[in-house]
Amino acid sequence: MRHWLMKSEPTTFSIDDLDASRGRRTIWDGVRNYQARNFMRDDMSVGDQVLLYHSSCEIPAVVGLMSVVAGAVPDPTALDPDDPHFDPKSDPEAPRWVAVEVRLERRFRRPITLETLRSDPALEGMQLLRRGNRLSVMPVTEAEFERVIALA
Repeated sequence: MRHWLMKSEPTTFSIDDLDASRGRRTIWDGVRNYQARNFMRDDMSVGDQVLLYHSSCEIPAVVGLMSVVAGAVPDPTALDPDDPHFDPKSDPEAPRWVAVEVRLERRFRRPITLETLRSDPALEGMQLLRRGNRLSVMPVTEAEFERVIALA
């Protein structure tokens, strides 16, 4: 089992949206970065644990725990011209983008803010905290994952 962090802007898709989804599940679509896509396509497996991070908001924070419940499939939004994530260069015969299905396991009682993460010496090497990191999907070490869970 591996550990991940996935970012979402809460105005686009929040933990509340996930919690209200049927079965507390959703397809994690719209990822349009090749490195993040490769993580989802090549490295994510059913059962992997995922930290849900709200980004680009007033108080960025890890807000909950998800698990991967279905592996990578072609991202349907890439082929839908009416979707904001449409990619006219996508080919249904050779999909460029993928999505995975995730399920909300639990909401954290209190968000683990970016400020809290940055101030914790045990997390100083966390990819999320590296300068210039803009990935929406990234690996988290087991030690980092356990530390964030302990903070929750």
